[in-house]
Amino acid sequence: MDALITAIDGIDDVEAFGRVRTVQGLLIEVVGPVRELRIGGRVLVEAPDEAPLVCEIIGFRDGHALCLPFGPVAGIRLGCRAIFRRGEGAVHPSEAWLGRVVDAMGQPIDGKGPISSGPTAYRLRQSPLAAHDRAGVGAPLDLGVRALNSFTTVCDGQRMGIFAGSGVGKSVLLSMMARNTEADVAVIGLIGERGREVREFITEHLGEAGMERVVVVVATSDEAALMRRQAAYLTLTLAEYFRDSGKRVLCMMDSLTRFAQAQREIGLATGEPPTAKGYPPTVFTELPRLLERAGPGLVGSGSVTGLFTVLVEGDDHNEPIADAVRGILDGHIVMERAIAERGRYPAVNVLRSISRTMPGCVPVEFRPVLGKARELLSVFADMEDLIRLGAYRKGSDPKVDRAIAINPALEAFLSQQREERTTLADGYRMLEAIVDKAGAAG
Repeated sequence: MDALITAIDGIDDVEAFGRVRTVQGLLIEVVGPVRELRIGGRVLVEAPDEAPLVCEIIGFRDGHALCLPFGPVAGIRLGCRAIFRRGEGAVHPSEAWLGRVVDAMGQPIDGKGPISSGPTAYRLRQSPLAAHDRAGVGAPLDLGVRALNSFTTVCDGQRMGIFAGSGVGKSVLLSMMARNTEADVAVIGLIGERGREVREFITEHLGEAGMERVVVVVATSDEAALMRRQAAYLTLTLAEYFRDSGKRVLCMMDSLTRFAQAQREIGLATGEPPTAKGYPPTVFTELPRLLERAGPGLVGSGSVTGLFTVLVEGDDHNEPIADAVRGILDGHIVMERAIAERGRYPAVNVLRSISRTMPGCVPVEFRPVLGKARELLSVFADMEDLIRLGAYRKGSDPKVDRAIAINPALEAFLSQQREERTTLADGYRMLEAIVDKAGAAG
């Protein structure tokens, strides 16, 4: 009997395969044993004189499987053999992933050789933890950036959005937080980035010291929509692995907009109806499923603090993706082009930014200081045009006079060089000294 069992175990699994029926744009239609297939499954298309093309099953039509490729479809022709693979995408992460750069498939692309795999498989499209099983957000997390630490304090396990147009300094701000945040591990997903900027971000912004506790997942803008989408899933999957290991994880993704654009390409290819700005309904279904994977873990385990950038089109902060993401996350950081153009970096508009854990996470003794500083910034913003035109006469309003007097110090406080680091407590004390000085002058 033992010999029979051994012989049975040695028999290879039955290989199910079909044939390519049509190719329309990026959509490959495969005919074959549909009962063997399911959404999210993998198909390996063998083309003559080309490497096998990995595809994912994204739907069915008239008894045929609809597949999208993870690479270019050049060389695919009618009748090509399509081998069906069981199971969905999964990775086996380990501590050896730290300090490495990988693609959406989890393969190293940094030239440092293969990465050791861990014993546990993590599915890329994992469901978020149940809400009633999660712990609450933790203590305030020191990001090392005083403008954010003071005016939009982030707690351990919180999820924040960074909303900005192109070229306003999102990548530099992310690199500052990757180096300076008091977290055990940082997982950074660069989704749809320019190839040049990827190397620049890794070598110049992070550097060797910054990469020691970081995993970078890369899918550049020229890659297939499935690769860009999967890079986002892999980023959250790696964050979940380190969270389950008991670590405090900083998960950063640049950008959610490009994830949504990849999902739009996939949805439209399957025939979904376009809605707001051409985005099909699945985009607004996938966004919360992705973002809810970040946050506090189970009681006694680690946490994932999420920082997700949103590339607002035409500097419109109310466009569909920005509006949807703002309603899902626990706060938002707004970066403005006008602030960047006058040379203040990071170009954060603290009046339009909000953290939903404030003021509860701020020490009681500093809450009046933050309230006063925000009030003076608001007064100056309301009168800024008149002040710059010279239409305001000093002495007309004591509060405006104090706001004018304190503004240079506040602007200097909000400005920070890329190499600087300011702790949470130091930021509060610096702001308190500025506000107290303004009060004494008033």
